[in-house]
Amino acid sequence: MQADSTPIHSSQHGPHQGLAQRVERALRTPWQRPFAEHSRVAFASAQAWLDARPGHPLVLDSGCGVGLSTRRLAERHPDALVIGVDRSLDRINRDHGPLPGNACLIRADLVDFWRLALEAGWAPRAHYLLYPNPYPKPGLLKLRWHGHPVLPSLLGLGGELELRSNWKIYVEEFAIAVGLVTGSAPTVEGFMPEGAALTPFEAKYQRSGHALWRLRVGLQRLG
Repeated sequence: MQADSTPIHSSQHGPHQGLAQRVERALRTPWQRPFAEHSRVAFASAQAWLDARPGHPLVLDSGCGVGLSTRRLAERHPDALVIGVDRSLDRINRDHGPLPGNACLIRADLVDFWRLALEAGWAPRAHYLLYPNPYPKPGLLKLRWHGHPVLPSLLGLGGELELRSNWKIYVEEFAIAVGLVTGSAPTVEGFMPEGAALTPFEAKYQRSGHALWRLRVGLQRLG
């Protein structure tokens, strides 16, 4: 991956004015789209992997891409089981070395996977959302995780949630959405990664001189 990454350009200069309405709609009308069969199969595989390794905390790496972050998170959380989830089989299958014994990669659609995890009672100790697609056009707010109907399920899993992005507005919007759902007031901060970058995008953005932003918040599990 080359280092000359251009900053995100958007006609938005602050949080989207329609964000609160999107979040309130998601809270008022829970999303009930039927689960795809392939999502059920993928989740059953992840559940079986966990069941074979009882007694460990869980760490989720949602949107893990090529799985480099899953490997590095498994090294940083040696006592935990780390599951990386991405919808692209091509990305997951790229060779970034062997998986640690406490890591697993699953191909699945997150909008189904999160809801299935909530339904199954999963309670991750930590949950990472590393550099999600920002969808910077204002008309694509509904595709950002904080503008999507699945948001209550995502937050309902609980745990220490960490979001990272090179677009400050995305992180600011996510913080607003978390506040609307949970009543908490997470902060947005600039940061420099300690040690090796968690993802290829993080390394690329660093080399390109981008400012990096993150949100960290402790969430109570729903139910």
